[in-house]
Amino acid sequence: MTQIFQKISRVFKKQNWTIVAVGFAITMLTAGIYIFKPAYLSLLEYKLYDVFIQKISSGKKTNTAVIVDIDDYSLERFGQWPWPRYRVALLLQKISMAGALAVGMDILFAEPDGTSPVVLQKALKKELHVDIGFSGIPEGLLDNDRLLATILHKGPYVLGYSFDFEKNDKINVTMIPPDLNAVEIKEPGAKPAHNYLFKASKLVPPLPVFLQGGTPAGFMNTLTDKDGVLRRTPLFISWQNKLYPQLSLATLLKAFNKKIPDPAIKVTCGGIESIKIGNTVIPLQSNGAMLLNYRGPGKTFPYISAGKILEDQVNQKELQGKIIFLGTSSAGLKDIRVSPLDQVFPGVEVHATIVDNILSSDFIHRPDWTPGLELFCILAWGFITTVLIGWTNAALTLPVTLVLGFGAWYGGLWTLDRLNIWVSPFFPIVVLVVNFSILTTQKYWFSERKKKFFRSAFSKYVSKTVVDQLAENPEKLSLEGEEKNISILFSDIRGFTTLSERLSPSQVTLLLHDYFTPVTRIIINNHGTHDKFIGDAVMCFWNAPVDVDDHEWFAIKAAIEMLDALDRLNKDFKKKFGICLAIGIGLHSGRCRVGNMGSADIFDYTIIGDNVNLASRLESLTKFYGVQLLVSETILKNCSHEMLTQELDLVRVKGKTEPVRIFTVYAGLKENMAQRRKEIEEYTKSLNLYRKKSFIKAEQYFSELTATYPEQKLYTIYRERCEFFIKNPPDINWDGVFTHTSK
Repeated sequence: MTQIFQKISRVFKKQNWTIVAVGFAITMLTAGIYIFKPAYLSLLEYKLYDVFIQKISSGKKTNTAVIVDIDDYSLERFGQWPWPRYRVALLLQKISMAGALAVGMDILFAEPDGTSPVVLQKALKKELHVDIGFSGIPEGLLDNDRLLATILHKGPYVLGYSFDFEKNDKINVTMIPPDLNAVEIKEPGAKPAHNYLFKASKLVPPLPVFLQGGTPAGFMNTLTDKDGVLRRTPLFISWQNKLYPQLSLATLLKAFNKKIPDPAIKVTCGGIESIKIGNTVIPLQSNGAMLLNYRGPGKTFPYISAGKILEDQVNQKELQGKIIFLGTSSAGLKDIRVSPLDQVFPGVEVHATIVDNILSSDFIHRPDWTPGLELFCILAWGFITTVLIGWTNAALTLPVTLVLGFGAWYGGLWTLDRLNIWVSPFFPIVVLVVNFSILTTQKYWFSERKKKFFRSAFSKYVSKTVVDQLAENPEKLSLEGEEKNISILFSDIRGFTTLSERLSPSQVTLLLHDYFTPVTRIIINNHGTHDKFIGDAVMCFWNAPVDVDDHEWFAIKAAIEMLDALDRLNKDFKKKFGICLAIGIGLHSGRCRVGNMGSADIFDYTIIGDNVNLASRLESLTKFYGVQLLVSETILKNCSHEMLTQELDLVRVKGKTEPVRIFTVYAGLKENMAQRRKEIEEYTKSLNLYRKKSFIKAEQYFSELTATYPEQKLYTIYRERCEFFIKNPPDINWDGVFTHTSK
């Protein structure tokens, strides 16, 4: 035995090293995937980032950024968009006169205003060859675009324009918007900033008339991630090797009105690191993009209706000292984005978010060291779980794995919430999940091999049944066992000794094999444990060694299936051996002691106790009452299923002092159940009369039952008892219990 244990130890030390090797390989593979990061995994990481943003969003903001909204009210009051430019000019002038610091327009004025009188005059001349003139209109109102341009040149306004990144066709741009006047601070070896930025292929500018007085402008583009969610946006873009500012940045610089030095862009060999505006350093990604620290879902910032400003319904204090963005939240105008916090996020509010982040110096960023930290966590988490799974048990592995998983999760959440640094826990959690899943599965497979080896090695010393139990639960090697509520089944072939005399020994063996095989399968399929064969008898039990819910029902079900199977088997037995078998089954449940009940050298996993003996006695009584299946009242009370039962007697079996109420079960057997229920009702009335000592009337009823159902031995038994008690009345203490004096 010692040599076997030593051999097992050597084999499974090798298996532990195999698990460790696989774990290290998975960890290194995950690290490699992290470095190259396939697109589909990046999308999953984005979704995790969104969850974290949702958790830390507090709604705090500076309230400096305000949105003037061309909303549904404005469109209802002043007509559909686009409005005449004179109305836009009037709106801008009212905003400026209220004391706004700057007004960024998230609107592209790329086409002439078709409502201008001079434009209408030219269109009629060209298309209808009609010359018309206007009288009574001031010269300044003949061209709405020039009117708007005059307002733009005098106020704190910033125009919007658009870049295109896909079309390569060139257009003539007669007036280019101002580029970003910024200083580049490059470390040795770094390239000019435009080499690292998003490069536009086409510029769609405002009308030249609007740019002619030096009106500042910024691009309105926001570049979404591959899943369509806006998490970051570039603050400047490269076009024709020059840098152009985003609308929010250009508007913020206009609000400062040259009170601060020109922005300073820091460039490293890896790309853009930051841009400094005044005393504020804005951390950027290498391509010049800024992670947006959203303040909440759409409409988090103050919204003021453009229509109400035109109608002078707005208090000037709402606009005074504010940085204004003119745009729309109306879904009909399609300026809608998807943010981590909102599926319907007005595009104009993105600009307000950027300005608010800069003014509050509240940025989400990823320092240069974050990828290194994430890679370290991948390796550390992977190696720790590998060693734990390879060399320890689940009691330590699972808690540590959970601690590491929660550590990665809440560590990433804490750094984002408290430090505004995004350290992604995605890949550390991935390596935890993959390692735990694969290595645990591998260890389980090795464990099954170990059990198989265990069974093979010990089968020379103990029976297979015991080996199976020891392989699953080695602690059951103790002889003490345990007490449990057990359902017990005994089955015996009636008159088998006489039958076997008509067969040769080989035929007897073959007959028992053909009978025992389906019987044991029925027991196992119903979650039972086969204990032993006792000659032609079968002993089995339920609820040990593993717990079985509703084990009483499974025991009864197995008994019914055994009787059904016997009908089919007897057809073959009649052909092969010229005989048919009849069996009796006894069922009972109660407390028993279960475990290895043998000696110190040879184990016998079985059950013992008074309830086992009672189950055996009940099986013997099937012959006396002429039934195939006899069950105790105890097992029926604990069974959750309803069945058609017939009470047989209240008996005191040999060797027992306490009476037991016994039944037979018909439910599930191939019977005429309606006829059987009628029979049982008649029998129950007769039995009640018998127990009330009305023996004369009971004898008449039992005689009628015997005549109607002559095959039922039970009714003859009660008729004979009634005849006896009519001649020999019982004493006053008679309790109706019948005492059996033989097994």
